[in-house]
Amino acid sequence: MANIISDETMEYVGILAKLELSDEQKEQAKKDMARMLDYIDMLNELDTSGVEPMSHVFPVNNVFREDEVTNGDERETILKNAPAKKDGSFMVPKTVE
Repeated sequence: MANIISDETMEYVGILAKLELSDEQKEQAKKDMARMLDYIDMLNELDTSGVEPMSHVFPVNNVFREDEVTNGDERETILKNAPAKKDGSFMVPKTVE
């Protein structure tokens, strides 16, 4: 375990994360963080010279659909249940003077 997390670092992380950890939890978190950093160090040793950078693991294509109207103009159907209507719109009480 080459990466050693200090108590001060653990306190600072706890403050940033707004966590109140017991002493046992702090020790376990320190071990976990050290293991994560060791794993990152191991990944940094890999030779990635021939690998192109990518933004996603899987190929992502444009998933947007065309904007097509499917329900048409149903204004009269919608306004059927309105308690008051005027010129094809809902009529509501005045709220601002």
